[in-house]
Amino acid sequence: MITPPHSPTRAAIARQFLRRAVRDLPVTVRLPDGTRLGNAGPELDIVSDTFFHRIGHDLRIGFGEAYMAGDWRAAPGCDLADVLTVFARQLTGLVPPVLQRFRRLVEPPIANSNDRAGARANVAHHYDLSNELFALFLDPTMSYSSAMFVAGNTLEQAQRRKIDSILDLAGVRAGAKVLEIGTGWGQLAIQAAARGADVRTITLSAEQRDLARRRIAAAGVHAEVELCDYRDVRGRYDAIVSVEMIEAVGARYWPTYFATVDRLLAPGGRFGLQSITMPHDRMLATRHTQGWIQQYIFPGGLIPSIEAITSSARGLQIVERRDFGPDYARTLRLWRERFTAHADLVAGLGFDAVFRRMWEFYLAYSEAGFRSGYLGVSQFAMTPATVRATVSARVGRGSWS
Repeated sequence: MITPPHSPTRAAIARQFLRRAVRDLPVTVRLPDGTRLGNAGPELDIVSDTFFHRIGHDLRIGFGEAYMAGDWRAAPGCDLADVLTVFARQLTGLVPPVLQRFRRLVEPPIANSNDRAGARANVAHHYDLSNELFALFLDPTMSYSSAMFVAGNTLEQAQRRKIDSILDLAGVRAGAKVLEIGTGWGQLAIQAAARGADVRTITLSAEQRDLARRRIAAAGVHAEVELCDYRDVRGRYDAIVSVEMIEAVGARYWPTYFATVDRLLAPGGRFGLQSITMPHDRMLATRHTQGWIQQYIFPGGLIPSIEAITSSARGLQIVERRDFGPDYARTLRLWRERFTAHADLVAGLGFDAVFRRMWEFYLAYSEAGFRSGYLGVSQFAMTPATVRATVSARVGRGSWS
């Protein structure tokens, strides 16, 4: 974590920014000297003046860094995601347009490429942390993507339901030749193989590959698990599925990703895609800059908009879509509850207090995005387009590339 430069001028500007923001938000802020700003909503306690130096230096990264450093916290009795949701609901209006234009000139560009070497390094940064760490907060299926709930579901039941939904969209059935792009820890491959499908699943994470192989064998089914870049896959498949892997592809490679899927689909084949999404204008505004998530959690990552998915998938057409963003907020809340409840066990794995605060912030920050509607998640069924026409204009405002 970078120590912020001491900058009284930037810190003073950050103080004024915060005072202005609090006037417009249902939130209370307590300053280090005990002064309270605002008088409604959840309370954010700033415990160190370093907070202002951090956000003055870089607002997008500094706010999360300040939480990691312990410069601020949710007040006792307030939930961190409640505080962050207040800000997420007003995210686009917090920074005046003139400052947004200036900010784009000084913010650092996304630092991690998703070429073959970069993609492997980016995946290892997150997914090779520790299988034991993920097992502490995920459900027994080890599913690390949004569940799909119906009334009465446990998290495990909702995860199995989500997987069945995407398998149905892709038309996975007995005898089908299936490719999964992004193995996770093997649950989708297990459920696809249990349907009688011939399953090949690929990942760039050695940790995931090894545990997925053990879990598949323990389930008594067969699926091939390989370390392989999606760009290097050959063959033809009746169904291809990919759950929340496109967010790690990067905008530059989205057309390559979809062209690869198109190339690998057998005639009559279907592609089942699950993706987190964000509004197109916000994706355009942030696609080239390094944010806190890219800096600390998912290097090289970028969440697409539905418009970007549509225009990138030139050889494919969406034939069905299922949206379930609120389910992701619930999923993240359950993960965070388990993560914080197991703080001692996380520490026992060698992860220090800064790491634990980083992950608590990441899970709450993501939950706030879905609770506010700033983020969504969808499942798409896609088939090869009947007419392969060149797309001459992007959907939405401007080009994402």
